[in-house]
Amino acid sequence: MIKEKLLLSALNGNVNTIPPVWLMRQAGRYLPEYRATRARAGDFLSLCYNPELAAEVSLQPIKRFQFDGAIIFADILLIPQALGADLKFVEGEGPRLSTISMQKDLDNLKPIDEIDSTLSPVYETVKILKSKLPDNVALIGFAGAPWTVATYMIAGRGTVDQAPAHNLLKNNKLVFESLMEKITEATIHYLKKQIEAGAEVIKIFDSWAGSLGPNDFVNYSIKPINKIISSLKKMYPKIPIIVFPRGANQFYKGFAKKTGAQSVAIDQSISLSFMKALQAETCVQGNLDPTLMVNGGKELLDATKNIRDKMAEGPHIFNLGHGITPDANPKNVELMLKAIRG
Repeated sequence: MIKEKLLLSALNGNVNTIPPVWLMRQAGRYLPEYRATRARAGDFLSLCYNPELAAEVSLQPIKRFQFDGAIIFADILLIPQALGADLKFVEGEGPRLSTISMQKDLDNLKPIDEIDSTLSPVYETVKILKSKLPDNVALIGFAGAPWTVATYMIAGRGTVDQAPAHNLLKNNKLVFESLMEKITEATIHYLKKQIEAGAEVIKIFDSWAGSLGPNDFVNYSIKPINKIISSLKKMYPKIPIIVFPRGANQFYKGFAKKTGAQSVAIDQSISLSFMKALQAETCVQGNLDPTLMVNGGKELLDATKNIRDKMAEGPHIFNLGHGITPDANPKNVELMLKAIRG
C-alpha cells in the first residue's frame, strides 16, 4: 500500500506527528544554484517560460532540503501577460505592466481560449516536475487571486496601498468588475490545465487581500475565490486547495469554509492562539516570520519549535508567513528543518 504524502495527509485534515513543511518562494535568489540557473535563462520571465529550467529551479530546494511540497516556478502575472498585457520585470524595482483604466483597455484583452498560447510552457513545467519529483513530495500549482492580479493590471505595478484599484472600483465599478470577471475565468482555465498536467495541490495567493474593507473583502476576495474553487471542484472534486488572503486579520476566521478551500495560509502578524483556534475549521498553514530566516540563531529555533508544538494537535502545514527573502541564509533553512523534524 502506497503511503499518503505528508502534505496531502494534512490537507485531508489529519494530524501528523511531524508536520509537512515547504516554503513560499522556496525556489529563489537566496539559493546559489537558483541564481546560476536564472543567469543561464537570461532573465526572470525567460526562466518562467523555459520548462526545463523552470522545473530545474523548482527541484533545487527539494534536492537541498527535502521539503514535502514542490511548487511550480512561475509568477502570478503570467495571466495578465497571457491576456495581452505588456509585462516586464525591472531589476530592483519589480513588475511593470500596461494598465487597465477604461472599457477600451478591457476590449483589447484576449479571449480566454487564447491564453494557452502563452501559458503552455507552464503546463509543460508541471509535466516535467510530475515525472521527476520523489514519490513522497506533493506537486503544488498556483495562481494569484483576482483581486491581487487586478491591482497590478490597474496600477501597472505593485503599490503600497493598492489605491489605483480602489479608485477604479469607486469611479468605474463596471470596468473594475468586468476585469475581475475576466481574471476569474482565466484563472479557472489556467488552474484546470495545471491540474490536468499533474498538479496535486492548488494554492491561490491573495497577497493584497488585507487592503480590502469588510464589504469589499466579501465581494472581491471571498466571492471570486469561491467561484474559482467551485469550478475546479466540479471537474476535480478531490483536489485540495490552499488559500492565502495575506493581511486578512479577523477575516481569516471562516475564510476556508466561505471559499471552499481545504487550508488557509496565515501571515506572520497573526497570533498562535488565533491560528490554533482556526484549526477547528481547517488545516492551517504558516506562519514563521521570514526575517528569522535571515537572522537565524536561538530566536529562529525557539519560534520554530513554538509553532510546531502549539499547532501539534490539529492539521498543520509548516511554512513562513510570507515568501522567503533573497537575503535569507540557506543554513537557517536547515536549522529550521532540524527543529521541526528533530
